[in-house]
Amino acid sequence: MSSSNKSRESWKTGLSLVGIIVIGILLNILGSKLNGALGSPLFIDNIGTLLSALLGGYIPCITVGFFTNIINGLSDSFTMYYCIISVLIAVAAVSFAENMRRLKIRYICLGTLTFAFLGGVVGGLLTWLINGLNFGEGYAVDMASKINSVIPMGYFLSNLLSTFLIDLVDKAITVVIVLIIYKLLPLKLLNFVHTRSWYYITAFEKPSRHNRKRISLRIKVTLVVALSITLVATAAIGVSILQYHNSTVAEYEEDGRYAALLISEKLEPQRINDYIEKGEAAEGYKNAEEFLKTVADVSPEIKYVYVYRIERDGTHVVFDVDTPELKADEPGSIIEYDDSIEKYRDQFLAGEEIPTDITDDEYGWLLSVYEPVRDSTGKVRCYIGVDMEMNRLRSDEFAFLAKIISLFLGFLLLIRTYAVWMAERHIIIPINSIAHVSRRSGYDTPEARELWITMLDNLNIRTGDEIETLYEDYRRAAHNTVRYIEEIQHKSEQLTKLQNGLILVLADMVESRDQCTGDHVFKTAAYTEIILRQMQIEGIYADELSEEYIEEVINSAPLHDVGKITVSDVILNKPGRLTDEEFRIMQSHTTEGGKIIDKAIAIVDEDSGYLNEAKNLALYHHEKWNGKGYPTGLKGTEIPLSARVMAVADVFDALVSRRSYKEPFTIEKALDIIKEDAGTHFDPLVAKAFLDAEEDVRRIAKLNMEL
Repeated sequence: MSSSNKSRESWKTGLSLVGIIVIGILLNILGSKLNGALGSPLFIDNIGTLLSALLGGYIPCITVGFFTNIINGLSDSFTMYYCIISVLIAVAAVSFAENMRRLKIRYICLGTLTFAFLGGVVGGLLTWLINGLNFGEGYAVDMASKINSVIPMGYFLSNLLSTFLIDLVDKAITVVIVLIIYKLLPLKLLNFVHTRSWYYITAFEKPSRHNRKRISLRIKVTLVVALSITLVATAAIGVSILQYHNSTVAEYEEDGRYAALLISEKLEPQRINDYIEKGEAAEGYKNAEEFLKTVADVSPEIKYVYVYRIERDGTHVVFDVDTPELKADEPGSIIEYDDSIEKYRDQFLAGEEIPTDITDDEYGWLLSVYEPVRDSTGKVRCYIGVDMEMNRLRSDEFAFLAKIISLFLGFLLLIRTYAVWMAERHIIIPINSIAHVSRRSGYDTPEARELWITMLDNLNIRTGDEIETLYEDYRRAAHNTVRYIEEIQHKSEQLTKLQNGLILVLADMVESRDQCTGDHVFKTAAYTEIILRQMQIEGIYADELSEEYIEEVINSAPLHDVGKITVSDVILNKPGRLTDEEFRIMQSHTTEGGKIIDKAIAIVDEDSGYLNEAKNLALYHHEKWNGKGYPTGLKGTEIPLSARVMAVADVFDALVSRRSYKEPFTIEKALDIIKEDAGTHFDPLVAKAFLDAEEDVRRIAKLNMEL
C-alpha cells in the first residue's frame, strides 16, 4: 500500500473511531435523560457503551464509558465518581462482544448478569462508601427495606440485593436494545468498522510454538504501563487522602478556634475567681453559661465546651457544658489532669499558648483547642477548651477515598487502554510484522526469495521513529542479501558446470586412448542416472538416496575408469584376448584410479562428496555381489552403493558395445545377462531397478548404437 493510500486509510480510521465514540456517548446520555423524564428507577445509560463494544472493541468502548460519566458529572458531580463502574462494564462488554454478536443466548445471559453485578453490586458498594457508609435514599433503599422485612438479612446485604435486582432489569433491557440496533445496521458498515486498526488490541500473530514460553513484547508493555499507572495512582491517591485529611483537620481546628474566640470575647476575665468560688450564684455566670451552650450547639462537630483554670493542684472547673453522654463537672470543683492537659501542663501553668491536640480515647476521637483568657495586664486567668468530634472524618475519608479511587481508576484504565494501543500500533505490531515476515523468509528458491522481499516491501512501516529506521535498514539488508545470494548461486552454478565439464573432458581424454570404448563414459553416466532415479521411485535404499547423493554419483560417474590412464596403450587397444599378465595390469586400473582421486582429495583438503563417490566408483566398480570381483573381493553391501550401480551400467554398456575382441550383443541378450547375474555379479535390487527402467535403458542404448 502506498503512503498516500495509507494516509487516507488512517483518516478513515480516525473519523470512524471518533464517530463511534460520539454516537456512543450521545446514546448513553439520551437513554439516561429519557429514563429520567419517565421517572423510572432504572438507568438505561449503557446503550452506547455496549454498542461501541460490539462495533469497535476496547478503544471506543472504554472511551465512551469514561466520558459519559465525565459529561454527566458536569450537571451532577455525584455521577462523575462512577467512572470506574462504567469502565469495568465496558471491559466486560468487549469480553462478551463476539458471542453477543453471534446471538449466543448463554453468553448474552452471562454477560447481562456480569453487567448487573458490576452496576448493581459493585456500584452499590461504591454508593455506600461515597455516602459515608450509607446507601442514601431512593427507590432501591425502599425496596431493600421491603426485602429485609420479608427475608431478614440486614441493611447492607438487603440494599446490595436491591440494587442488583434493579440493575439486572436495567441491563437486560439495555442488552436487548443494543442487539436490535446492531442487527439493524448495514453489513457494509459492520465490515468496515470490524477491520479498523483500533478494533483489536492483540499482537500481530500468535507466538510460534517454540516461543510460547517467552513473555511477549505486548505483555511486557502492558506490565510496564500497568505498573507505572499503579505507582502513579497509588502516590496520587495517597497524597490526595493525606491532603484531604490535613485540610479537614485544619477546618476542624479553625472551627474550634473560632468557637473558643467567640467565648473568650463574652467572658469577663476579672470575674473568673467569682465564677470558681460562687458558681451559678456569681453575677453574669448564667449568661456566660448559656452562651457556651449556644456555641456548643452551633456545629454538630463541637462535642465538649468548657473553661478551666490550670493550677498545680489540678484542673479548676470554671464552666462545663452538659452533653447527652457526659454530665458536666460543677464549677469550682478540682479534677485530675486528663491526658491532654497533662501533656502540656508546664505550658498551661506558665500561661503560654497551647497547641492543638488530637486524642483518641474513651471520650472519642477528639481535636482539642485551648484559647487563653487574659486580663487587662496580659495575665492568663483561664483556658477555654473546645473539643471537636472527628468521628465523621472517618466516614468522610472513606467517601472521599471511594470517589477518588473510582475517578482515578476509570481515568487510568482509559489511559492504559490508549497507551497499550499506541504501543501496539507504533511498536509491537511493526516489530511483530517484521518478525512475522522474517520467520517466513526463504532463500532456497527464487520464488521464495521473491515472496520474502515482496512481503517485506508491502509492510511499508511509517512510524517516523527508530522503528521505521530499523525496518528500512532490515529491508535494505534483505534486498542486499537476496542479491548476494543470487550472485553466489550464479557463480556456484558456473563453478559446478566448469567442474562437471572438466570431469567429462578428463574422462573423455582417458577414454580416447581406448579405441574400443567409444562414448563409454557418457553412456555409463546415463545408465547410472536411470538406475538411481528408478531406485528412488521404488524406494530402494531410500535412506541413502538423497537428492544430493544422486547428483554426486551422476557427476562423478565419468571418472570410474580414470585409472586406465596408467595402463599401456598396447594393452588397452590389443585386438585379441589379453594374457594373464596383461589382464592383471588391466585390473590395476581400479586401484590406480583410487590413488589418482586420493591425490585430488588431498589437494582439495575438504570433504567433497563427489570426489569420495568418484573414488568409490573407480576403486570398486568391478567388485561382485558374491565377493568374486576385484581388486579387494568385497561382497554384498560391503561394496559402496554407487559402485554397485556402476557395475550394472558398466557391464551392460560393454555388452551392447562393439569391442576389438567381440561383436555387440543385442539389447535383449544383454538384458537377459543382467537378469541372470542378479544376485551373483550384481546387487539384485539394483539389477531389478535397471530392468524395471527397460524403456529408458533401450532409448539410451539405441541412441548410442545409431551414433
